[in-house]
Amino acid sequence: MLHSTEGIVLNTFRYSDSSIIAKIYTRLFGLQSYIVSSGRSKKSKTKTTLLQPLSHVVITVNHKEKNTLHHMQEIQCPHPYHTIPYNLVKSSMVLFLNEILYKCIREEESNEGLFDFINSSLQVLDVKEEEYNSFHLLFMIKLSIHLGFYPQGMFSEDSPWFDMQEGLFVEYKPAHPFFLNQKDGKNFFKLMNSSYEQLQNTTVPASERRSLLTSIVSYFELHLSTVKDVKSHHVLSEVMA
Repeated sequence: MLHSTEGIVLNTFRYSDSSIIAKIYTRLFGLQSYIVSSGRSKKSKTKTTLLQPLSHVVITVNHKEKNTLHHMQEIQCPHPYHTIPYNLVKSSMVLFLNEILYKCIREEESNEGLFDFINSSLQVLDVKEEEYNSFHLLFMIKLSIHLGFYPQGMFSEDSPWFDMQEGLFVEYKPAHPFFLNQKDGKNFFKLMNSSYEQLQNTTVPASERRSLLTSIVSYFELHLSTVKDVKSHHVLSEVMA
């Protein structure tokens, strides 16, 4: 049965000489795999061009509940990004976030709240003209809400340490190595209480941003077994240095 659904492209890989597999997080069906013709025809080339990392697309698919691989009939990109592909910092952020999302999302069922969060966040990044250098950090903190391990408690003189294992600000330095130091914890808490619209008021210095990014990646690795060997944040840090 044919269905039309919005989707966010997470990954593509070669399936045969004339087709590719696209992993797309869809609004209706969650994460699904689609076979897409990659032949020499103009229509085939258009399809594959639209399958860029984290592109927002509308696809017409032949979806069968018991299948793990579905056929894509049509693909459109009604709202293409205007700045992300041409801005080195933004495009590096998207490649990093794409790696994180690809490792995080495993559910083959609809989660409209998560889908809308990802889609609306990327649209915000695309239109932001300034003060977006901490966007990826705030995105990951907000993403943790949907994944079930949003940080608890608050940073203060009485609880200046963030215990990453417990996901909680605590009074004493944890006995294990998985915690944020007080400087990172303070920046972390500022971002927790911020929004995309308020990023200009919650800037994090470049040197502290690199450290905080590494810590947040570690936080995700602690709470999700599928998130490991993340590499793209090193490239992002170099681009933003």
